[in-house]
Amino acid sequence: MTDVFSTRLAQIEKSLAIALPATATAQWTRNSFDALPSAVTSTHLAHLIEPCKQLVDSGGKRWRPLLLVLCAENARAFYKENMLLSADETYSLTPLIEFVHTASLIHDDIEDSSDTRRGKPAAYITYGLDIALNAASWLYFEASVCIDALSIDNSAKAAFYALYTHELRALHLGQAMDIMWHRNKQLFPARDEYTAMVRHKTGTLASLAAQLGTAAGGASIDEVKRAGQIAAALGEGFQILDDVQNLTTGNPGKKRGDDIVEGKKSLPVLLHIQNNPNDKPLIAELFAQAANGGIDAPAVEKCITLLTESGAVEQASTQGKQLITKNSSALASLFGNQANSEASHLIIDLFASMMKKQEIAHA
Repeated sequence: MTDVFSTRLAQIEKSLAIALPATATAQWTRNSFDALPSAVTSTHLAHLIEPCKQLVDSGGKRWRPLLLVLCAENARAFYKENMLLSADETYSLTPLIEFVHTASLIHDDIEDSSDTRRGKPAAYITYGLDIALNAASWLYFEASVCIDALSIDNSAKAAFYALYTHELRALHLGQAMDIMWHRNKQLFPARDEYTAMVRHKTGTLASLAAQLGTAAGGASIDEVKRAGQIAAALGEGFQILDDVQNLTTGNPGKKRGDDIVEGKKSLPVLLHIQNNPNDKPLIAELFAQAANGGIDAPAVEKCITLLTESGAVEQASTQGKQLITKNSSALASLFGNQANSEASHLIIDLFASMMKKQEIAHA
């Protein structure tokens, strides 16, 4: 992220550290569990905290919590004194986004049998499958503690909870669709199925961030819903670019082409088959060979070459960028052209800088 976002990102990191400390403090324990029996020790709590804390602290773009903050600033600039949350209270809500994201990554690595995450062994490898699975499940629920701590009335808290639980259900639906397709090497979804899957699996946290931020700034129910729909499309755009990056330079902390090993039905794959339907059995066979041989199997590079030379990778990249450009502008202008706030410009700058960073990585 560029320097213009550094102050906001520092505030987000502070909020994350308070919400998930390295060692359980008395205050944190009361907030999370109320009164615990004396037999429950810090050692027991560490089996929940450590796998999650390790991944939270290992990096991540933080664009989702930053999106929440910027959407709140944009709404506050328009609604002014009618805002629901102050700036500080808005930052305290950012762990809801980042913790759900972290939990989903731990579960995703288990479900995909991925060895690494952000350049380190996946949590289930470091801590064991049982501990990682349980800790990630806990973090989905721990994330919502920040809602309880807000100084707003119960009806407003209930509205935040409704957004949070709705998007969590959507997240798991999207993952179910993705699992179904990568388990069956012969099954290739239609483009509209892919869009539905991605907007649930990946787009749902962008949607949640935009809805929470816009609501925090005082926006109407209709504006909150519209912000969520736009942000889900942004999430789809970045998932497409991540799929492209996996087949070109490789995603940070992951191995180039591991989507082929997992049998992932990414957009480049679907576009290639759309343009070359007779290649469907060939790609299914390359997926099977890659799954059996691992990341160093010749089938991985064969499949990447096939998708690249057909133009499917470049076609997907173009579509992803178009989605991001169109919808970042739509989100920035949610309150009309008269709401020309600093935050509206920063929303566009945020996504433009993320696209530029990926373009540099590909160069």
